[in-house]
Amino acid sequence: MVKIRMWQNPPRPESPKPGGPLRKSSLTGKQPPQQDKTQGNEDASRKATQEILGELDQLIGLSSVKKLVKEIQAFVEIQKLRQKEKLIYEPMVLHMIFKGNPGTGKTTVARIIGRLFKEMGVLPKGHLIEVERADLVGEYIGHTAAKTRDQIKKALGGILFIDEAYSLARGGEKDFGKEAIDSMVASMENNKDNLIIILAGYQDEMNYFLETNPGLRSRFPIHITFPDYTLDELMEIADLMLKQRQYILAPLAREELYKILQNQTRKHEHSGNARLVRNLIERAMRHQAVRLVGRKNITRDDLMTINKEDLTEALEEI
Repeated sequence: MVKIRMWQNPPRPESPKPGGPLRKSSLTGKQPPQQDKTQGNEDASRKATQEILGELDQLIGLSSVKKLVKEIQAFVEIQKLRQKEKLIYEPMVLHMIFKGNPGTGKTTVARIIGRLFKEMGVLPKGHLIEVERADLVGEYIGHTAAKTRDQIKKALGGILFIDEAYSLARGGEKDFGKEAIDSMVASMENNKDNLIIILAGYQDEMNYFLETNPGLRSRFPIHITFPDYTLDELMEIADLMLKQRQYILAPLAREELYKILQNQTRKHEHSGNARLVRNLIERAMRHQAVRLVGRKNITRDDLMTINKEDLTEALEEI
């Protein structure tokens, strides 16, 4: 549970001494320097918060995810204001469950949330430490608790992101994964103001994980589901990746990429993700390089253009 500390009231301006000249601030109503500085910090923080939310908006797809993140941001801000005005406010438990297939933006959104919470004063650092079962679970009694504590120590002030968290409960009662869960829960209690934990993984597996560990559900009240990208969104992601690298698709290559993505998503239920697109693009770039390297008089357009054959050869490697 992350609690927001009470904002400090700005210091009152000093009263003029008897018989001395009146200060300009008393006549003009100017704010004292400390109050000006506080206001400036708040304005800068609000600006940075809006910039980070703008970055969130620029992500392709994920409309339901964006909506929920903005709801969380708004709720935190309002609770801070209620606390400032000495109104009853809700203690904020911000540990989260991210459900979705690989390559659907979970880690990217987690990093944005970390930076967002730093600017809002929820976390002092806002960095992200990404781990999986092997980083937490040891090979003998006592080893797991030590490994888990080490990872949590690295994450203090920010977010501990545990990918495929359901794997911690796969080994049964004698598995050391349960020890990692117990150490994690203890650390959550001991670092309420200084740590947020995000458990991530496939939707069905995470649902089962929570059912078999009912005590975790109340400790992780925020659940965000990351849907697979649509075919049009995958094409948009491909265009963005190519643009960032200063490449373009030839017309026939665009048609080929669309067909590849269409076939892959039909063959495999969970292929509608950005990881597939990135793998295709990066392999196609390498095949383009092999195709061009022995040529003479290579033009700028040649260097920028991905052809159909580059993609078909890239597909053979996936």
